[in-house]
Amino acid sequence: MASLSCYRRGAVSLRIFLVSAALLLSAPAALCGCYKRIFSFGDSIIDTGNFARGGAMEPPFGMTFFKHPTGRICDGRVIIDFYAQALQLPLIPPNLPQKDTGLFPNGANFAVYGSTAMPPDYFRRRWNQTVPMPTCLGMQMGWFKDMLQRIAPNDGAKRQILRESLIVLGEIGGNDYNFWLNDPTRPREVAAQFIPDVVRTIGSSAQELIGMGAKVILIPNNFPIGCVPAYLRNHRSNAPADYDEHGCLRWFNDFSQRHNQALRAEVGRLSARNPGVKLIYADYYGAAMEFVKDPHRFGIGDPKTACCGGDDQPYHLDRLCDSKAKIWGNPRSFASWDGLHMTEKAYEVISNEVLHGPFANPPLLRSCV
Repeated sequence: MASLSCYRRGAVSLRIFLVSAALLLSAPAALCGCYKRIFSFGDSIIDTGNFARGGAMEPPFGMTFFKHPTGRICDGRVIIDFYAQALQLPLIPPNLPQKDTGLFPNGANFAVYGSTAMPPDYFRRRWNQTVPMPTCLGMQMGWFKDMLQRIAPNDGAKRQILRESLIVLGEIGGNDYNFWLNDPTRPREVAAQFIPDVVRTIGSSAQELIGMGAKVILIPNNFPIGCVPAYLRNHRSNAPADYDEHGCLRWFNDFSQRHNQALRAEVGRLSARNPGVKLIYADYYGAAMEFVKDPHRFGIGDPKTACCGGDDQPYHLDRLCDSKAKIWGNPRSFASWDGLHMTEKAYEVISNEVLHGPFANPPLLRSCV
């Protein structure tokens, strides 16, 4: 993918700009009266079609809800879809397919598979690491600002759009750690040195959005990666002390919590600095641990086993999830779709805990401004 500087704004007349802005500003509010739009940033956890190539565009992806592949790295809906539906908005479209033409009356999703919070140059210069994907939070923010300038060139119109919108800033940052931690030649302790920079970048993006006029921003934390099948397979241990009572890897869950504690503190600082803005810290870690601790309560079997993959036991990860992979049952009885990404069922559980509580403060459905 080209760098941000390669994306040029089209030459569009001021009259078309103003008509586009008028259409956006006159769009009916969602029936619940909360938000007219959702703008979201992140990685494959909420990508709804910006990557849209490779295995995600062939069956069995999309089999549960859409009945066909949509570009989501899932069997069905992802977290952002559940937020949109709960707020009585249409599903939020990916930005890139309509990047130069879309009016996005209900918002746009800028999340891309494989994205990091930090730019690739950060890893190359400081850590001699080449990350496999070029997209990062800064690039997504650039796309967002280009879109906003195209559809609402007037500063007042921009601010009104943001005042009426929910911003979902992540989950982002997980891949900054994933790309390092799943390389067995690199010392895992080094990844902790990324945490301050990752959290600072998320915080500075939130502050920039606030400066542009955003009034409500949802900032999710990272998942319990020690319970993820790909981590469990790649970091198998013969030492029982390496596992907790749920069969998850202690060190990796502790690492996720280190990120989450730093992020929560950053959200607290931002809240104190911006008293007129509602910043919602979404505890995806805590919500996901609910089905790890008690999977049967949600109709889930083993939450640490992939639904789509191969025959190896217990994780089913000896082949990629694609059109030739084995489906081990109804995806609604699994939490993991392909060993790294979750099923629609798992995302539904997490989104419900954020929408209604207790894993968001305030719960998203009580966040209306």
